[in-house]
Amino acid sequence: MTSRAKHITIFEHQAIRLDQEIGGVKFDANKLKALQRYYGEKGVPYFSLIHNGIRFNNFVGVIQVGNTIIEVLPKADNIFTEKEEKAQWHKILIDMLFEVGFFNVQSPSNSSLKLKPNAILDLYFELFIKEIEYLLHLGLVKKYRKKEGNISALKGSIQFAKHIQQNLTHQERCYVSHTSYDVEHKLHQILYKAIKLLKQINTNAGLQSRIGALLLHFPAMPDIKVNEATFNTLTLNRKTQSYKKAINIAKLLLLQFHPDVSQGRNDVLAIMFDMNKLWERFVFKSLSKNKSLSVKPQISKHFWVSSDGDLSKMRPDIIIEMGKETFVVDTKWKNLKGYNPSPEDLRQMFVYHEYYAAKKVALVYPNKENNTITGNYLKPESRELSEKECSIISIAISSKVDNERLVKTWQKDIETKFTSWIGMTND
Repeated sequence: MTSRAKHITIFEHQAIRLDQEIGGVKFDANKLKALQRYYGEKGVPYFSLIHNGIRFNNFVGVIQVGNTIIEVLPKADNIFTEKEEKAQWHKILIDMLFEVGFFNVQSPSNSSLKLKPNAILDLYFELFIKEIEYLLHLGLVKKYRKKEGNISALKGSIQFAKHIQQNLTHQERCYVSHTSYDVEHKLHQILYKAIKLLKQINTNAGLQSRIGALLLHFPAMPDIKVNEATFNTLTLNRKTQSYKKAINIAKLLLLQFHPDVSQGRNDVLAIMFDMNKLWERFVFKSLSKNKSLSVKPQISKHFWVSSDGDLSKMRPDIIIEMGKETFVVDTKWKNLKGYNPSPEDLRQMFVYHEYYAAKKVALVYPNKENNTITGNYLKPESRELSEKECSIISIAISSKVDNERLVKTWQKDIETKFTSWIGMTND
């Protein structure tokens, strides 16, 4: 039976300590110990251990500990009122994930996700359920596999050594090796394991009956051990291409699940996203909407070679090309709070200017207000202004915009600011 989920909602870079109560839910010793075990000796990038607590890093998403869901939200600035802050950033995070394709709902099997306003875990769970329902509707793909064992009729080739060993007193049986054409293969074993995991960890009562129906209609499969190598060896062909999304979600769930072997009550499932990468991808997708621009992600160039022949690369976040002109952009998910970018970031942009023969380069930040500050690098000999220009572009998400249009307005502002910066329009 599904236990009702408890929700804790905090922001990136915030800490949560032992016995702290957030939203009526206490962060007790069992939850802390479960996350400490999950952290282990090698650590995880999502959070750091502190005295009697944890501090989250620049990752957002959800961590489920037993029946408690800890939702970690982004926060660029104090844009919203305290009362609406968590609800607004929750929506922004979900919409950003949809926009960059983490929830790809364009296939026929995903015409609508009913749980969009809810937690990220619910979205992944329902998306997975809809994929399995779709595959069952299409009919599960069969494959040939080799089988070996005792059967009552001769089929395939008899294995004499094992036949004599096992059937001296059972002459009505034959120990044979033969080929079977059925649904028992690795793809279905992985999916069945993920469905059973869903049954175990789901806390949304609205999904429980659908998960039960899947277990009823999906053929039972033998349990298999799953690791990264299991998925690396999978190959999809024309017949099994429809399994891609379900397998990807199963991979996410199975590899990110860490059972609590000591107590069995505080299993950990983490689905977290690097906010720097999410912001980079979001800016890229927003700029790509302008069909007048050629927008390319992360084009590498070699910039150093050792005497042993080893090469080092540089890779800016976004390259924009308009005609013969090149513009280089790096995204940073942090608030400058009125200060200049770090010298390291400015030096990095200077190198991009040189190696990509850029007309302009820019650092892009989220902020409370839209703003562009332009600066020029100095010539090393005379300390006079050079023609090499680096801009600081701040993109605001406004608290005055209707809730349904927050992210869309943000995207439009990104496109407008960049076309102005490039010189396609006037500010």
